[in-house]
Amino acid sequence: MQDPFKGFNDNNDNNNGNGPQGLPLPPNYATVVNPETGNMRIAKVGFAWIALLFPVVPPIFRADWYNLLCILGVNAGVQMILMMTVGNNAEIVGLVQLGLELLWGFIYNMMYFKHLFNKGFVPADERSRDLLTNAHYWKAPKN
Repeated sequence: MQDPFKGFNDNNDNNNGNGPQGLPLPPNYATVVNPETGNMRIAKVGFAWIALLFPVVPPIFRADWYNLLCILGVNAGVQMILMMTVGNNAEIVGLVQLGLELLWGFIYNMMYFKHLFNKGFVPADERSRDLLTNAHYWKAPKN
C-alpha cells in the first residue's frame, strides 16, 4: 500500500508500517500494546480537537469509561460550584465552560495514554516510544 503520509514520518522516509497489518500511521499517532493480552491501541499524541468541541465523545468511542467518568465528574462539580457562587451570570459560566473545554482538549490524550500505561500497556515500537517520551506521556520504567 502506498504511504499517504510519505515524507512526514522520519528523516530517512522509511516505510511507516507501524499500524495494524502494516498500514501506515500519521506521524503524530502512537501504538501501544499490552504484552499480557496482546491488545493494541492506536491514538493521537497532542491536542485533542474533538475533546475540545465535544468532551465526552472521544472517551465513548475509545471505550475509555474511567476518563469519561472523570470528565463528567469534574464538569458536574464545577457546574455545582458555579451555581452556588455566581448563579445565573452567563458571562462567568461561559468563560468557565470554555476553560474546561480547553483543559480537556489539552490533557485528554495524555489522560488516555497514562490510563493505558497503568493497565499494563507499553509502546509497541521505537517510533511510538520516542513520540510518547518527547510528549512527556511515557517515562521508561527503572529496572
